[in-house]
Amino acid sequence: MTLKVGWIGCGTHATQMLLPQLVRHDVEIIALCDVDGLRLAQAGRQFGVKNLLSNAYELINTPGIDMVGMAVGPDQHLAFGKAALERSLPVFMEKPPAATAEGARELLRASERSGKPLVLGFMKRYSIGNRIAHNIITSGRFGRVLGLTGYYMTAPTYFAGNIDYSGFFLHHCVHYMDLVSYFVSPVREMNARKVEAAPGRVLFHVDLGFECGAIGTIAMGTIQSRGTPVERIELMGDHQRLEVDDVIEVRWNRNPPFKTDDLAATLNEDVDTLTWKPNFTAAANEDHKGYHALLTDAVKLFRGEASAAPTITDGVVAMERLEKLRQLLEL
Repeated sequence: MTLKVGWIGCGTHATQMLLPQLVRHDVEIIALCDVDGLRLAQAGRQFGVKNLLSNAYELINTPGIDMVGMAVGPDQHLAFGKAALERSLPVFMEKPPAATAEGARELLRASERSGKPLVLGFMKRYSIGNRIAHNIITSGRFGRVLGLTGYYMTAPTYFAGNIDYSGFFLHHCVHYMDLVSYFVSPVREMNARKVEAAPGRVLFHVDLGFECGAIGTIAMGTIQSRGTPVERIELMGDHQRLEVDDVIEVRWNRNPPFKTDDLAATLNEDVDTLTWKPNFTAAANEDHKGYHALLTDAVKLFRGEASAAPTITDGVVAMERLEKLRQLLEL
């Protein structure tokens, strides 16, 4: 069945990242909404949509839609998400689900009352390197995860005028509040330290203790250029280590023997390091960041099929951790 979609928010992220991947599925966008008339008209031309609206509630009440998608701000996500769920429509929304953990809990309650799912844009789970690493761990071949280390950085210019860091926390750090448990287990305890180079330029380290007994540290901040690699995750096991660089390169270090003095040395697929990175010269419509795969699971869930899509339940956990982190950092 082709899902009829009403979409709210036609900014750059929606029109360049989300909607192009959504329309690769068996869906039809039948209505678009944005408060910026020029942006709305451009999106209508881009996706061949004639029903263009400036009022989100009018879109939500459009006859014939099967789901509502949105990429707007956290306050709008809360208001529009609740309205769509109250109309018994499933929802896809970008993260964050709201500006606060209580807002996320409101959406969870609305989803439970309606019996309809709300899927969140935690695409870091689906970024190809992260997905490969996760699949190795869940296959049982890696064994117990003992430690997680990593970093996620961005530049201060990305948040000019936002020196309270709220944009960085809500739009970026929330990913890692979700991702750490995707790789390891629920978080048991959290501590954090920070250093500020200047207003708007912060570095903080988050120390994690997991329910499975693993430990972890994530460094995050606004002190690196977005023109450089800014993301790395390393997962430590017993004589094994998974490294994911910039979400696209994976190394699985295992337990190789010393080879230099062995005249018969070769590579052994059971113990030597395995690596993978994409071929960017291939003429393929691949989405390494993970939006297409995320939306694949969202569409499955909206059709009532089995799906691993991250839902508002996951969003509540991530937002509660995020608020705890900000309290620890006093930011």
